[in-house]
Amino acid sequence: MLRLPLALTGLAVLISGCEQVAAPLLPSAAAAMADEKAPDAKPPVNQTEKTGKKQAKGKSVKDKSDEAPAQYNKLNEFESWVILQKGTERAFTGEYTDLKDPGTYICRRCNAPLYHAKAKFSSHCGWPSFDDEIEGAVKQSRDADGYRVEITCKNCGGHLGHVFFGEGFTEKNTRHCVNSVSMKFVPEGTDLPPVIRKKSSRTTRSSKAEDDESKPAAADETEKTDSRQPKSAE
Repeated sequence: MLRLPLALTGLAVLISGCEQVAAPLLPSAAAAMADEKAPDAKPPVNQTEKTGKKQAKGKSVKDKSDEAPAQYNKLNEFESWVILQKGTERAFTGEYTDLKDPGTYICRRCNAPLYHAKAKFSSHCGWPSFDDEIEGAVKQSRDADGYRVEITCKNCGGHLGHVFFGEGFTEKNTRHCVNSVSMKFVPEGTDLPPVIRKKSSRTTRSSKAEDDESKPAAADETEKTDSRQPKSAE
């Protein structure tokens, strides 16, 4: 009968010992379990690097915008018809036909300087006339009608008018017959506006496409103009 109490006493001592051994293990076990359940920790973000990335991204966008095609001056319907579709304003209606003030005539579409006022003379043809252009400003090419020579702005390709030779108006024997609406006059002593340049091949293709689209209309308008005006007209 004495063996049972002794056995119970021994069992109690054994349980008490296990509790003392197991007690220190609980924090470690809890930490291990917490590590298993916790998601992977991300490294702290360096604020300087983050700011640097934003700045680099902004610079990239800015550089890209610098390569975008230039925006030419806005034209109204009539200006577009003359400059882009190679139309012709009626004789003696242009604002610069009889203007004799000193200054510079620039392209209405892109601001490129075209003619100095000192090269202007009275030809009584109904359009502004010049016997010389600013060097490198004007391009000459055979017109669709086969006998006239068209003049265009070399920078943007806008239609200016036609050039004629051998008429004897001046010593240079040349007459640039230009639509007033294709130009803007800047009086002497006034700063010229900046020239709007082409900035990418996309702009070149766009201008060429505009010219190609305008050719059929230009041919039709040329025939109509020729039927109303003498051959020497713009």
